[in-house]
Amino acid sequence: MSADDRVAIVTGGARGIGASTAERLASDGYTLSLWDIDDTVFEQVDHLQQAGHEVAGQLVDVTDPDAVETATAACLDRYGRLDALVNNAGIPGEGVPLWEQSVERWRHVIDVDLTGVFLCCRAVVPHLRTNGWGRVVNVASIAGKEGNANGSAYSAAKGGVIALTKSLGKELASDGILVNCVTPTLIDTPLVADIDDATLAPVIDRIPMGRAGQPHEVAELIAWLCSPACSYSTGAVFDLSGGRATF
Repeated sequence: MSADDRVAIVTGGARGIGASTAERLASDGYTLSLWDIDDTVFEQVDHLQQAGHEVAGQLVDVTDPDAVETATAACLDRYGRLDALVNNAGIPGEGVPLWEQSVERWRHVIDVDLTGVFLCCRAVVPHLRTNGWGRVVNVASIAGKEGNANGSAYSAAKGGVIALTKSLGKELASDGILVNCVTPTLIDTPLVADIDDATLAPVIDRIPMGRAGQPHEVAELIAWLCSPACSYSTGAVFDLSGGRATF
């Protein structure tokens, strides 16, 4: 099966890592369904369509089980199959100590960053199993491995994504479906554009390469994990940390 025959869903596809991943998968010939809660996702769809790629966009709240199921069904109705899922949609935390963390924000971060991954996997995986082939790539974070001070909700959610990846990878290991996650460090996306240099400096100091990563660098690894070239890795964690990660 060539890439021209495969269909992938990318959540959080409007900008940043999701947009770069969409461009990279499209260049491989993937047909794409881009999901986002932000209607700017349609600008990315237009951009890719003008470049000659088969892409559709859907407004999807990944915390809403019905919305996720409806979007999955719409993708199947449109394209007839599903082959890959990239769970990229996510939000940051409040940037406060745990004891100052609001319950509302805690729940929202967990809902989007962890439960959203669960809901999308629950909706899509049965269709991958029908194919007998598939790829799931979850975008976690180095924070899920190391824990970020003043980022308990985000770190906990991303740690949960890592554990979910390992569990689901084992469950699907004999079904032809590989499930892996990536753990980026600071990536130069719109999410960090408004952070002042004084705040960013100590984060970059912890990265041996001395710089933030670029979205296209994450997209390259995700594209490989979505491809048949990745054939013997599942339930695994792939770092994009510029040398920061130690395990």
